[in-house]
Amino acid sequence: MSIDKATVAKIAHLARIKVPEEDQEHLAGELSAILTFVEQLNEVDTDTVPPMTSAIAHKLRRRPDVVDDGGDREGILANAPERAEGFFVVPKVVE
Repeated sequence: MSIDKATVAKIAHLARIKVPEEDQEHLAGELSAILTFVEQLNEVDTDTVPPMTSAIAHKLRRRPDVVDDGGDREGILANAPERAEGFFVVPKVVE
């Protein structure tokens, strides 16, 4: 796939980055090379490769799923800029 200067300018505009006019031609060549490499990766057969989450096979440690109140209401509310009756007070956001 080939990318031209106009496409680079459009991508730069969408990404909200300033790319000087003199750098657009060079950047178009680099982006085209990247897309060519990605097209090569699409040709690799990965049907027999299982999905991985890590390079090392291991099981995640699990903790018991227990619902609790945190145990320190006063400590948590100490961080509140304003509180009332044991709850955080926040500004009204719905009219």
